[in-house]
Amino acid sequence: MAELASLVQRLEVAVSRLEAVSGAGVASAGSGAGAVFVEAYNSLLSGPVEEYLSLSQQIGGDVQKQAEMMKRVFSCQKQFLITASSSQKPSDVSLTTSPLSSVIQQVQSFREQNRSSTFFNHLSAVSESVPALGWVAIAPKPGPYVKEMQDAAMFYTNRVLKDYKEKDKKHVDWVKSYLSIWTELQNYIKQHHTTGLCWILSAPISPPQGPVASGSSAAPARSAGGAPPPPPGPPPPQVDLDQSPAAGDSGATSRNALFASINKGSDITKGLKHVSDDQKTHKNPALKTHGGPVCSGPKPFSIPQPAASSAPSRMGPRVLELEGKKWRVENQDGAQGLVISDTELKQVVYAFKCNNSTLQVKGKINSITIDNCKKLGLVFDDVVGIVEVINCKDIKLQVMGKVPTISINKTDGCHVYLSAASLDCEIVSAKSSEMNVLVPGAGGDFTELPVPEQFKTVWDGKKLVTTATEIAG
Repeated sequence: MAELASLVQRLEVAVSRLEAVSGAGVASAGSGAGAVFVEAYNSLLSGPVEEYLSLSQQIGGDVQKQAEMMKRVFSCQKQFLITASSSQKPSDVSLTTSPLSSVIQQVQSFREQNRSSTFFNHLSAVSESVPALGWVAIAPKPGPYVKEMQDAAMFYTNRVLKDYKEKDKKHVDWVKSYLSIWTELQNYIKQHHTTGLCWILSAPISPPQGPVASGSSAAPARSAGGAPPPPPGPPPPQVDLDQSPAAGDSGATSRNALFASINKGSDITKGLKHVSDDQKTHKNPALKTHGGPVCSGPKPFSIPQPAASSAPSRMGPRVLELEGKKWRVENQDGAQGLVISDTELKQVVYAFKCNNSTLQVKGKINSITIDNCKKLGLVFDDVVGIVEVINCKDIKLQVMGKVPTISINKTDGCHVYLSAASLDCEIVSAKSSEMNVLVPGAGGDFTELPVPEQFKTVWDGKKLVTTATEIAG
């Protein structure tokens, strides 16, 4: 007996030493890996991000103000990565309520508050792509998510290049530096966080060797100078599936009774009650309607319908006015018969958040933009520039005169009625669906033609060749 006690004591000492060595090894490896990806992120900040901030300061105005907000976003994400380098992964709810998400929303709100800015395309490029910094909550492939946000920015950066390519090279450099941020971020994610943000202490360690990150703070959940959080309690006792909650061997007794019933063979049906012909509903249909001895079974399952939201969506004050050279048509809901008649060639029309309404623009103007509208009907005479439809649903456009280009972006449902004079119009679409072009025919009838939404791309040995696929049906 004394020898057994001595052996147990020696085993306990050996296990204690192994646990100490294992814990120290994991902690040192974790801190080293965390330092690596934090330093790599610092290189991103000192490279393309710093260049973007410098060029934004040179441009000034709203671009500089938004860049200062972006600087806070990147700083907040850096602190987030520092936390990940020394903490366990928190809950998904904590990730979505972190300070990082709130500063991203501030950048997007800045664009909405400055729609009349001369740098609206700059602000929109940043606003559309800044959600890419939420990659820390994306798994298992955050890299493609960042690429998607970068593509959204390019719709507006192309406009900036078009407006300033021949005027001011500073804006062209601004576009290049800004887009390079997302390119470098994708490379950074591919190298350090391929399948999601790397929480250094997320590996299975028993007991856990570090604090759990808090969503309400970028720092680890540990107060300065205070004691570390208590370790988690012991795991719950395992449940014996072979026993019922009651004590004893009632589970085994129930199983034996079940097997005994099965082993009866054909005798198992002797206990069933005989049903005579006058009680069978398929031979007596009257039992179904006159309440005979028929037991009603369970009612068919029905999917509960969600209750309609009692709080309507907030809309700002209705606007239909000329502001400088821009006709503003905003927050019109259920307004039929809106007309803009006193127009000039240098003027533009901007319709924003107009739902279930109709708008007619008379005369020849420079351009028309429809943004974030739903079920809007637009009729116009002549446009010398472009008609743009962005972030809309169920839009109908009718050209009475001529228009050289119609652009449809991020829109579900757009019907374009062309006139005989506008059949040479170019229609450019991206990330849109349910698009149809109606061309006039003999007798004033229109022929409806769908715009392709599906494409096929092949490699011909030298370049990629993309063709529209036929829509079946």
